[in-house]
Amino acid sequence: MSSSQIISAKSIITMNPDQPRAEAVAFDSETKKITAIGTLTQCQALVPDATVTDLSDTVLMPGFVEPHSHPFVSGLATQPPAYWIAPYVGFPNYSDVTDLFTKLEKELPAGQAIVFNGLDRILQQAPQLTNVDLDVFFPERVVAVLDNSGHEIYFNSATIKLLGWADGKPPADPVGASYGRNADGTSNGRANESAALFTVADPVLAVAIPHPLLSGAQFYKLMASFGITSTSEMTYNTAVLKAYEALATRPDCPIRVSLFHMSIEPDAGDRLDSPVDPMMLTKQGIKLWADGSPWVGSIASSFPYLNSPLVQNAEIPLGPGGAAMMNYTRAELDEILAKYVPMGWQFAFHCNGDVGLDIVLDAYEHALATNNLLGTDHRWRVEHMGGCRGDQFDRAAAMGVGLSLGPFQFIYWGDVLDGQMFPTEIGSEWMRWGDAVRSGAVYSFHNDGSVSPPNVLLNMQTAITRMTPSGQVHGQSQIISLDDAFKAQTINAAHMLFRDQEVGSIEVGKYADFVELSSDPYQADPTKLASQVTVNGTWVGGHKIDIDAFITEVTAIDPTQHKNAATTKGKCC
Repeated sequence: MSSSQIISAKSIITMNPDQPRAEAVAFDSETKKITAIGTLTQCQALVPDATVTDLSDTVLMPGFVEPHSHPFVSGLATQPPAYWIAPYVGFPNYSDVTDLFTKLEKELPAGQAIVFNGLDRILQQAPQLTNVDLDVFFPERVVAVLDNSGHEIYFNSATIKLLGWADGKPPADPVGASYGRNADGTSNGRANESAALFTVADPVLAVAIPHPLLSGAQFYKLMASFGITSTSEMTYNTAVLKAYEALATRPDCPIRVSLFHMSIEPDAGDRLDSPVDPMMLTKQGIKLWADGSPWVGSIASSFPYLNSPLVQNAEIPLGPGGAAMMNYTRAELDEILAKYVPMGWQFAFHCNGDVGLDIVLDAYEHALATNNLLGTDHRWRVEHMGGCRGDQFDRAAAMGVGLSLGPFQFIYWGDVLDGQMFPTEIGSEWMRWGDAVRSGAVYSFHNDGSVSPPNVLLNMQTAITRMTPSGQVHGQSQIISLDDAFKAQTINAAHMLFRDQEVGSIEVGKYADFVELSSDPYQADPTKLASQVTVNGTWVGGHKIDIDAFITEVTAIDPTQHKNAATTKGKCC
């Protein structure tokens, strides 16, 4: 029996400028790679013994690439039995959150720990919670509430007891992170930034999530439902390796994963030692955090917040925070880069504020020059950059630094960014993908795991309209073409992961990773693209993914084998 297959479709959008459209693609089921593209007649002539599958009115594209995510920890934090309480998944107001608190305390068995993710002080006008606030709702059970930014966590007194802190006093603040304290030194039920945040979260996840692999698999399923076939884990540590290996080796695993090791881990520079096919799981780079989040007031920016009721109610300091908001000093960044650059790793820096980006680019330039890497294909990256400037993008482009942008910041916060959080000249231009395209840098789009749903087509719709879900338009100068938008989550995103020779476009020699679309996105109403075009399914390596079979495969794994996987020691963003 031949291992060759041909898929024909209404249209195939290849994302290859030399052959932008086709009607058929052939691939080999053994090598999992594409062997021919063109008309059905041309493919059959080249592969005469191939089995032909006609997808009828389906439009085929290369599988979408999400170059910045946290799929496993996102599953732990958002999928049942955890509760996703973000405003755009059904909890628009803080009262909706407290109603759920009350309901769960009444209905769940006594002693059952609970994890919540997505409290949003800006959009929900939620307070900066303390253990005293949460004790009102949960006087005895262990509870942790992750802020939607991924940079803060709130927890109750039962959780403080679980942590075993002597006299209820947190340990010393780790580098780049802190614990909230009352005047007497006891915990106030808050922790900020990675090292402190997950010192709290890990023990809660361990008692609240009975089947960590299934939680992770559910987020894989969510990503696949939006057409994603390749992604990254931007907060990798070795505690989750066995979990990622278990998911990657299921027959219907829908996602290829590139790992970026957190620089705060002592083994961040170690090579990946895994028996898993590197095309399904590979270690690509090292992740660092320059500053914090705009939603909690911890970005390193040169501009202040507006003194508006919205900002006041969210208890955000007006600032500007400037370099004081950096998680590391420039000297510390230089030291980290000096350690890891000679090892040949790719780097990715979380950064939201313009002051932060100046410091990151200074550190990058110094490290590139010191190691004779200027002008080479290093593909170092910066992530998010919501409050950054176009001239900074020009500088990044000149250095060969990629721009990994997060449209979700504009999609969900765009209306309040413009005129309520910041002046219009800053807020309306937030997330400057137009400037990114004009800079000539390689740019990509992402949704950042648990911070927002991985809705690729909504990213495209927003990029070509600058319209938020409310129908308001902000920053028309940042509108880009649909071609440029799709590049950001196909070939450019693959480039960000050093996988553009393998995935990201439909070309001979690349893996047969596809997304099936219900109709042609180029014929949709730009303002309704995400609703008029839907994802019908995905293929990975020429295999049509059966997502329900994948969930069944993971469910069958003994959860006790991976109980420690819930101890992530990671963070989001």
